[in-house]
Amino acid sequence: MSVSEPPLASGPPLTPVRLLVSVRDAAEAALARAGGADLVDAKDPARGALGSLAPAAVRAIVAAARGGATSAVAGEPASAAEAAGLLAALAGSGADYLKIALPPGLPAAELRLPAGPPVIAVLFAEDDPHPDRLPALAAAGFRGAMIDTRGKDGRRLLQHLPLPRLAAFTAACRRLGLMSGLAGSLALDDIPLLAPVRPGYLGFRGGLCAGGDRRAGLDPARVAEAAQRLAAEAARRRAAAAAPPAAA
Repeated sequence: MSVSEPPLASGPPLTPVRLLVSVRDAAEAALARAGGADLVDAKDPARGALGSLAPAAVRAIVAAARGGATSAVAGEPASAAEAAGLLAALAGSGADYLKIALPPGLPAAELRLPAGPPVIAVLFAEDDPHPDRLPALAAAGFRGAMIDTRGKDGRRLLQHLPLPRLAAFTAACRRLGLMSGLAGSLALDDIPLLAPVRPGYLGFRGGLCAGGDRRAGLDPARVAEAAQRLAAEAARRRAAAAAPPAAA
């Protein structure tokens, strides 16, 4: 299957794919929300793929992003004990969801999830995550799962994993009742390729920043364009679903 012909997810269209925008401060949170972000994600892009912010910074972002959902990155733990500490540190930040990396050798059942915000597991594309891991995440109490890229060297998600693998991941999440997300140096032109596999969210940072640099500031025009492209993709799929079948 060519990259220009993404695999369509089977079954009736569900909710539209939503836009996740990672922000580093309150000003970016307000900008992202005004531009159409459905989920404002608190993250420190200067500290790697899942760099966490201080609880006070997350609280300021949550306050600035009022009117929609928020999430906060908790980090990349090396052990279950470290994961518990990272999650506990942000449990009172006010974010609707917490996100934490789950290394391939760390069993989901060993993690102690906080009683507060639901937790999203982040799996890295470089580890070749398989949908077979998802039932254990659901059983452990995770609310969702997301694929991202660990290395921020310019390679995009589709340069790590093919579309059929990503489609299998999002389909497994739907079967298990998990939220799903796809991220990893995504560009605006990835939207028509990835939206048909129906993730719950497409996550952006560098692709919406000035010069494509994830450590630079968000570009409001790019944020708005991402929201517009996702809306157009949703409209296209609705129209395709409503169209009568072609005559034989």
